Amino acid sequence: MAGHSKFKNIMHRKGRQDAVRSKLFSRLSKEITVAAKMGDPDPDKNPRLRLAVQNAKGQSMPKDNIARAIAKSQGGDGADYSEIRYEGYGPGGTAIIVEVLTDNKNRSAANVRSYFTKYGGSMGETGSVSFMFDRVGELVYKPEAGDADAVMEAGIEAGADDVESDEDGHTIICAFEDLSEVSKGLEEALGEAESVKTIWKPQNLVEVNEEKAGTIMKLMDALEDDDDVQNVYSNFDISEEIMAKLG
Repeated sequence: MAGHSKFKNIMHRKGRQDAVRSKLFSRLSKEITVAAKMGDPDPDKNPRLRLAVQNAKGQSMPKDNIARAIAKSQGGDGADYSEIRYEGYGPGGTAIIVEVLTDNKNRSAANVRSYFTKYGGSMGETGSVSFMFDRVGELVYKPEAGDADAVMEAGIEAGADDVESDEDGHTIICAFEDLSEVSKGLEEALGEAESVKTIWKPQNLVEVNEEKAGTIMKLMDALEDDDDVQNVYSNFDISEEIMAKLG
């Protein structure tokens, strides 16, 4: 799940760290394979692959894993993945965007629809909720990249639109079309980012009560645990008090 810095506490809420890390590496590997298969297997000649590799390194993914993912794209045994975006509504009128990379469209559609149905949501047509989000670039740096003022200054110099800093690190937002340029500028000033990607950022947040929050968390967990799902974005806002009760 991603899309807004307020969700950081939710993004890191799971105690099953080993399983979460394994899932993360699987998603990163799939993105690397797809990026290498769609373009040049050399990251220096393939911007999408370069970002995928950079994100993998930012998550401490072993170099051997990265090399295997690239090799898989060239060996003829890599699956033909399709990129699909599903949209729908979750409990409490919240909007949800699900991005998948799949080698079986029917399986993915059926699974995602079943999660929405099970947890009180409903699938919509493409475009049914994405108009409530902005497609932007997001760069994330660890706290040690610098203090808030230094990162803010670097962000302004690089052409970013917004910089948010807290104890977990720094999140920098820029226009979708400026991501590559801003990434280069920040890399010169702060070093490589922990992650660089395009996201769906909600224009407004929908506050939900404790009952709806519990159901939304179950829906998000189900979506995130699906092997075909790469990213999940939503516009829900859960207070720290309710999050504490939910554990």
